[in-house]
Amino acid sequence: MKETMHILLYRAFHAQRNILRPCMRQLGLGAGQPKIVVYLDEHGPCRQRDLADYFEVDPAAISRMLESLEKGGFVTVAADENHRRCNLVKATERGRQAGQTWLEKCAQAEEIMLQGFAPEEREAFRDYLIRARDNFANWREEHPCET
Repeated sequence: MKETMHILLYRAFHAQRNILRPCMRQLGLGAGQPKIVVYLDEHGPCRQRDLADYFEVDPAAISRMLESLEKGGFVTVAADENHRRCNLVKATERGRQAGQTWLEKCAQAEEIMLQGFAPEEREAFRDYLIRARDNFANWREEHPCET
């Protein structure tokens, strides 16, 4: 029986996750948190809403992640001087270091995943993933009540 694209993506995602999970635990980060510290390290301070929009997750989920990250010393959350009802999130030094370590581990996982792929295959695979994500985003915009 030929596996569906859905199952292939699911299995590849979980295989990658199983490679990266020990690193996440060693860093003291929970599920979904590494991407937050990496984003803040690369983009600088931002509002919680910006994080939710970028990662396409519920703002409440971001809020819960940030509470835990703040308790762990990875981020600071403070009132935004320019927007009274918004919080500004910033990576701490611990958060920046964790983000850098995470990126190194992700690069190692990427090399494992793409072992045996020619450079043009790697680039094509990257392009396919971007196009697939864009297709989902475009569909959601055209069908807002169907998701």
